[in-house]
Amino acid sequence: MENNREVLLKVEHLCQYFRLGRKDLKAVDDVSFEIHKGETFGLVGESGCGKTTTGRSIIKLYNITSGNVYFKGQRIGAGTRSYKDAIKQAKKDLEEKKITKEEYDRIVAENKALIRGAKLDSKAVDKQYAESLVKSLVAEYNEKFAAAQGDEEQTKALKREFKNRVRVAKKSKLITQIQMIFQDPIASLDPRMTVRDIIAEGLVINGITDKDYINEKVYEILETVGLVREHADRYPHEFSGGQRQRIGIARAVVMQPEMIIADEPISALDVSIQAQVINLLNDLRERLGLTILFIAHDLSVVKYFSDRIGVMYFGKMVELADSDELFKNPLHPYTRSLLSAIPLPDPVYEKQRVRIVYNPIAEHDYSVDAPSFREITPGHFVRCNDAEEAKYREMIQ
Repeated sequence: MENNREVLLKVEHLCQYFRLGRKDLKAVDDVSFEIHKGETFGLVGESGCGKTTTGRSIIKLYNITSGNVYFKGQRIGAGTRSYKDAIKQAKKDLEEKKITKEEYDRIVAENKALIRGAKLDSKAVDKQYAESLVKSLVAEYNEKFAAAQGDEEQTKALKREFKNRVRVAKKSKLITQIQMIFQDPIASLDPRMTVRDIIAEGLVINGITDKDYINEKVYEILETVGLVREHADRYPHEFSGGQRQRIGIARAVVMQPEMIIADEPISALDVSIQAQVINLLNDLRERLGLTILFIAHDLSVVKYFSDRIGVMYFGKMVELADSDELFKNPLHPYTRSLLSAIPLPDPVYEKQRVRIVYNPIAEHDYSVDAPSFREITPGHFVRCNDAEEAKYREMIQ
C-alpha cells in the first residue's frame, strides 16, 4: 500500500466516553488513524475493545466525546461534549473559588466558540457537498442529452433519471457517502418491511418518489449482491443468515457510497458462507471503487482481506501496520498474543503451538514514562514509551 495515496478518512484523537453514574466508561480513548482511498483497513481486537464503537462514532451514530473525524478533507464529526464538560467544570471551579470570574468567562467564551465552529463546519460542508453534486450531475447529463438528441424515448428516460438524481443530490449530506454494514443481519433488518422497502429506504428518505426508478435500483442492486428480483417482495425471516447479510450489503451499496464500514459482517455466519460474503465485498470493492473499514476479531480473515491493520486493546490503538508487516514483525505484546491464538489446520503445528497470554501490568511500566503512539519503521506504529521504543527498534533490526 503506497502511503502517498489520497487520504479519504482521517480520525484524529477520537474519544468516545459513556456516562455511567458519575463516572465515564472510556470505550474509545484517543484513537488516531488514516484510511487511504481504495484500500481496506482492518480494525481488530477482542470483544469489547472499542472496534464497533469507533465505527459507529465515525458514522455519527454516537455523539463524539472529543476529537475530530475528517472525510475527503472536510470535518464531518467533532467532539463537542468535551467542550460542554469544560464549561461545567469551570462553573464548578468558580463556585469553589478555584478560578477567578475573568478566567471563567474566558473558558466559557473559548468553548462556546468551539461548539459553534463545529456546528457551522457541519452545515457548510453539507451545503458545499450538495452544490458540487448538482454541478457534476448537470455536466454529466448535458453530455447524455446531447448524445440522445433525436431519440425521444431515451431523452424522456434520461430526464426522469436526472430529476431523481438531482433531488437526491440537493438533500445529500457528506456523511451519506459512508454507509455501514451491521454485525447481526437479523437485528439490523426490520422484520415488518419487505426487502424492497429495506433497500429503498435510503432513496425514499432522500426524496425520491418515482416508484419505477426505485424498483430499477432495487432490482439492480439485488442482482449485484447475488440475489434475484423475486426476493424483493419477501420479508427478512424468509432468508438464511448469509442472504440477510447480502440484503444488508445491498442496503448500504444502493446509496452509492465511497466508503463502507463493515462491522464484523461475517461473525454470525457459517464458515462456508463467510467466504462467500468476503468474496462479495472484495468484488464490490473492485467494481465500485469502494474504500472499506473492516472490523473483525478473526485475524486470519483480516490478513486475507485488508491492506493495513490496526490493533485495538481496551479502547486504545496499540499497533498499526501493513498487513504483511504486522504478521511478519508483530511488536506490541498484545498483537503477539492475538497472533498466537490463530489456529491452523496442521496437527503437528497445533501440538507445538504456544499460546502467549498478554498481561499489561507485567508487560509495561508506565509509572514514570507515559506511552504514546510512535512510528517505529515507516508505516509501522506502536503505542510505547522511550524504553519500549528502543526495544522494538532492536527487535526489527
